[in-house]
Order: sequence, then structure tokens, then C-alpha cells
Amino acid sequence: MGFIKRENKKFDYKPRYYKGEGNPYQVKHKFDEYRTTVGKRKSLKGKFNAAFDEFKESGYKLNKTIVVIALVLTLIFLFIIDFDLTIFFPKK
Repeated sequence: MGFIKRENKKFDYKPRYYKGEGNPYQVKHKFDEYRTTVGKRKSLKGKFNAAFDEFKESGYKLNKTIVVIALVLTLIFLFIIDFDLTIFFPKK
């Protein structure tokens, strides 16, 4: 079977009615244009530094609703497992 040499067929498909710019079938991520770690080929350390600098500039804010919900769920969980708070307040 070595005497039959086959090559893969290559198709250059162009959409008939597409008049836009670029390739409509190009796959790219949705948020690449907003990321600082995409684009220039940086080392791993450079990517971490860029991401950390972006995180500092973004002004991290704590969502109070999420914190309240987490505290309530924690208290409910401690009540269900019958957690004893007296271990934190020993009697003298």
C-alpha cells in the first residue's frame, strides 16, 4: 500500500454573500481585547506582574450583600451541626 501516495485535500472556502472585513470563521476569545496578559509574548513573570498591576488599578470593592449572605449561611451551618461557642469563651 506504500505505492499509493495520497495527500489531504485542502479547501479554501469563501462565503458567497459575506462582505465584511476579516475572516468570519476566525476563532478568538470574547474578552481578549480587554485583557492585559494577551497579545505580547511575555514571560510567565511578566504576565503575573501585568495582571497584578491591573488588579491594583481596578479598585477592588467588596460586595456587602455577598458578605451578609455568606455570614448568614455560615451561622445556619454552625447551628445545624450544633457548634458549641463555649470553646472560645472558657469559664474561669
